[in-house]
Amino acid sequence: MEFSIKSGAPQTGASGCLVVGVHEPRKLSAAAAAIDRAAKGYVSRVVRRGDMQGKAGSTLLLHDIPGITAERVLLVGLGPVAEFREKRYREAIAAAVRALNATGAQEATLHLTELAVGRRDATWRVAHAVAVAREGVYRFTRMKSKAESEPPALRRLTLNVDRAAEKGAAVGLAQGSAVAQGVSLAKDLGNLPPNVCTPTYLAAQARELARRYRMKITVLERADMERLGMHTLLSVAQGSAQPPKLIVLEHRGGPKKMKPVALVGKGITFDTGGISLKPAGEMDEMKFDMCGAASVLGTMKAVGEMKLPVNVIGVVPTTENMPGGRATRPGDIVKSLSGQTVEILNTDAEGRLILCDALTYVERYQPAAVIDIATLTGACVIALGHVASGLFSNDDALAREVTSAADTSHDRVWHMPLWDDYQEQLRSNFADFANIGGRPAGSVTAACFLARFAGKFKWAHLDIAGTAWKSGKEKGATGRPVPLLTQFLINRTRKG
Repeated sequence: MEFSIKSGAPQTGASGCLVVGVHEPRKLSAAAAAIDRAAKGYVSRVVRRGDMQGKAGSTLLLHDIPGITAERVLLVGLGPVAEFREKRYREAIAAAVRALNATGAQEATLHLTELAVGRRDATWRVAHAVAVAREGVYRFTRMKSKAESEPPALRRLTLNVDRAAEKGAAVGLAQGSAVAQGVSLAKDLGNLPPNVCTPTYLAAQARELARRYRMKITVLERADMERLGMHTLLSVAQGSAQPPKLIVLEHRGGPKKMKPVALVGKGITFDTGGISLKPAGEMDEMKFDMCGAASVLGTMKAVGEMKLPVNVIGVVPTTENMPGGRATRPGDIVKSLSGQTVEILNTDAEGRLILCDALTYVERYQPAAVIDIATLTGACVIALGHVASGLFSNDDALAREVTSAADTSHDRVWHMPLWDDYQEQLRSNFADFANIGGRPAGSVTAACFLARFAGKFKWAHLDIAGTAWKSGKEKGATGRPVPLLTQFLINRTRKG
């Protein structure tokens, strides 16, 4: 789908479809009122008849309105004015795109981007309109032998804003397009089956990103990791026939002296649980256990598209977690790259084992901040459901930065505790500590484990187990938290 920015009165523009809003109860937005005046009250008569109350998410398509050059006008319900905030705005855009896809219109002009959304400016409104619209037309059909249905006819979407806001809208268009491309990449990687999306495949995708955006890439193989002493990462890979990788992508868009932000994404391309085997039910969804890695690669794509003036290191430790004669056993003790020893009590707590070596590895870059992203614990799903990702951090200022980016991007997080009191649950009689701390506060003790490897830098951990994919009828990767991570980096460029 192509996007463009324009300003102008809705009643004079030639378009396949004009999209305007109606608040509840039956209150026309400014653009809808302008069309109504040109049509000598046609729209208000339709609304008064009760065909459009303005209920949030509702739509009504009108054809051949007198006095209007556009072929169609789509009315979109916005709900009460007092309740029209970020969530309702995004829902209105999504409803509009769904309705447009059901028409024969190849192009449309969206006047919802003129609406006031709290204190959000045109940059925010346009960026979110583009991201939501792209999400509305996303389909993963690569593995199907035949297309299930005809693709949507809609090809072009013009976003209308006030003339004074055109410059900010252009910035929003660039940001929204970049985020949407990053989200699509993350979704594609997550949705691919595990026999295709292997550690080797992820490395190939990273190399393509490096080639396209002129990034530096390093891929450590098993022998490289053995020489370095990454034994916790390698312990997870022991049972798999697929070779593990440690992928490092470097975007150097900022000054040489600027310390980089490091993003570390868990890349378990399939998780059986290892010897601590998972139940068979829904095990197919364990292909999504590499969504942290996918979000890092998606964010690197967005950064490359925008040519952000910031230094970013994307790190992806990736392997399968499989049972077998060589697989790590519960009770094994391994030494991490940091020199600390870990007693493995449960081989299904493997994400933290690959992340801890990666966190130690990024010390060499002397990062300004490190954020790791992982589908780490089912406990986080129980705690926060599928709305917010869990945020843990050893630095309150960094946590506030991440939370601010989450609010702006509408990619929500909730700040969870990381107190030393929880470290007691990781005690081991035989090693420095264990890889699990029992059922109580499972997401917290997982973060506490990682915190032991993050003492030399400001660090945040995002547990995305509840937000990285959807189950059921809408099964598929969400692309989160690419919007959050990209916004975090955009905000860093503004700090200068």
